[in-house]
Amino acid sequence: MKVTKYLPILAICLMTTGCNSSKQQATSTSGLDLANLDTTALPGTDFYQYACGGWMKNHPLTDEYSRFGSFDMLAENNRKQLRGLIEELAATQHEAGSIAQKVGDLYNIAMDSVKLNKEGVAPIKPELEKIAAIKDKSEIYPLIAEMQKNGMYPYFAVYIGADDMNSSMNMVHAVQAGLGMGERDYYLENDERTKEIRDAYQKHVVKMFQLAGFDEAAAQKAMASVMNIENRLAKSARSMVEMRDPHANYNKKAMEELKKEYAPFAWDMFFSNLGLNDVAEVNIGQPNSIKEVNEIINTVPLEDQIAYLQWNLINSAAGYLSDDFVAQNFDFYGKTMSGRKEMQPRWKRAVSTVDGSLGEAVGQMYVEKYFPAAAKERMVGLVKNLQTSLGERIQKLPWMSDETKQKALEKLATFHVKIGYPDKWKDYSSLDIKNDTYWANIERANQWGHNEMIAKAGKPVDKDEWMMTPQTVNAYYNPTTNEICFPAGILQYPFFDMDADDAFNYGAIGVVIGHEMTHGFDDQGRQYDKDGNLKDWWTEQDAKNFEERAQVMVNFFDSIEVAPGVQANGEVTLGENIADHGGLQVSYQAFKNATAQAPLPVENGFTPEQRFFLSYANVWAGNIRPEEILRLTKLDVHSLGKWRVDGALPQIDAWYEAFNITEEDPLYIPADKRVSIW
Repeated sequence: MKVTKYLPILAICLMTTGCNSSKQQATSTSGLDLANLDTTALPGTDFYQYACGGWMKNHPLTDEYSRFGSFDMLAENNRKQLRGLIEELAATQHEAGSIAQKVGDLYNIAMDSVKLNKEGVAPIKPELEKIAAIKDKSEIYPLIAEMQKNGMYPYFAVYIGADDMNSSMNMVHAVQAGLGMGERDYYLENDERTKEIRDAYQKHVVKMFQLAGFDEAAAQKAMASVMNIENRLAKSARSMVEMRDPHANYNKKAMEELKKEYAPFAWDMFFSNLGLNDVAEVNIGQPNSIKEVNEIINTVPLEDQIAYLQWNLINSAAGYLSDDFVAQNFDFYGKTMSGRKEMQPRWKRAVSTVDGSLGEAVGQMYVEKYFPAAAKERMVGLVKNLQTSLGERIQKLPWMSDETKQKALEKLATFHVKIGYPDKWKDYSSLDIKNDTYWANIERANQWGHNEMIAKAGKPVDKDEWMMTPQTVNAYYNPTTNEICFPAGILQYPFFDMDADDAFNYGAIGVVIGHEMTHGFDDQGRQYDKDGNLKDWWTEQDAKNFEERAQVMVNFFDSIEVAPGVQANGEVTLGENIADHGGLQVSYQAFKNATAQAPLPVENGFTPEQRFFLSYANVWAGNIRPEEILRLTKLDVHSLGKWRVDGALPQIDAWYEAFNITEEDPLYIPADKRVSIW
């Protein structure tokens, strides 16, 4: 399973896969693609359908996807470009230890289905046997440390990151993890869909154990052990709403205090085997979860814990073994959970592996070939204009005192802006890619990443380090470094177009920029000061005013029915919804400022203001399966694409003016009921 920080970098979107991308021929200098529209729909009834209905009709879901949208189209185009770069290296021999050798050989290993199918379970057999051989619970501690180094996170996870109260320094964090289905609600909720998934998961665990060489009786017994432990972990875990409270997730303990409070967990042995020596302090992100881990290790029979640890190995390795493992893994995680009908072709999975293991090495090749310097220059100007606009809006806020405004402006002025690609690239010289097994190479790549992370413990935070690769179609805000980052991958159509006018670019990439800036002032980001420290810089009344206004957003999204009988979660999605709202407000004002002296003409029958909102909506164009709607509503901090349009735009006064929306229209919200924060 993938483990992320409990207060992760705040990204605009999590979509990273898709299908063929190219700018449509119907576009003009306005950037607007008329084929995206469905003019049979009414803007005030369903703006998402009006702006994106043509796109959705022209891009039906294929069996490979559970969701496919504008982000996915661009990501897929990027992946094809990466494929060309990678396959060029994979076609010839290179000097051992060179980046070319590592990239090419890892891709070839991933593509070698004959070798993978011949090996079957063999690549993980020694590790399965090692886990089975433990005779005493004291052996669990070094074993789970070794598994974490190899990219597996049974029970809980440890990472190195900024001390939220002293953001210039890195420290050790321990956080809840260990769930095969990823989210606690899959274990705890009892609606029909969740029960179906839970039942399917149990059958999946049994099948995977059988593929690993266990007979049916042993596999059934192992599954029961796994479910017992994972259910206990789920019950002790914090909910997604609770995880949004950075103060609750900050519980720094001196090492002696930690050993006393969480006895008899062998912390010294665990950290030593993790590569961490002389640890002075640890942040226990979710104390109840770590206490339950201690209780499980102490009370659950050893044979049950062996089964749980073996499951973590099987589950983590499944995508890198023979086709029967890959197919069964897809059957549950792809088909049952997400509704996908067909697995990605092997080359796509191989490119994703290389991208994930040698991300900045691939990224360096990508930007050299595909990222023009002019795009970075224009982005610098856009970011400055958005900062100015947000500053103007802060100064005019009627609900905030001058004292808090001053500190907000100081924070805005100290944003660390990253555009395109890092100035310093990661060094992969210590990562060995060998011609043994696919899984062995994945473990070495995970070990490389672990060692890079562990080396940061107790050292100053490197504020120039990037948390995303340049080829990623995304953007983020990181509260502890107070940085906004826009990788090269997203600086393309339909987000950014060097040939389009300001109505298009401010509506698309401008809102992305404003979105990330607003994350610095959303319900989580606002709790960090200009230096990235978790510190209250608000007056009591201003904080109360913010919370009252944010609650309007929560209530509005709580009222949205995303599927029959299923409501959106306004608390879980609050930060992203605030960021969308702020991004729209800030970018629209910046757009008006930028064109005040030279107003743009009507293009394709649309005013500049209309094109601004249409380009924003087109960013979220997409189709999605019913299963994926339910899955994302349960675990995604982002609202669904439709509601990032039909839920966000009715809060914006300028949208009403642009499309003449009146109280007769279904999307109309009375002015005094609209969200108004930034």
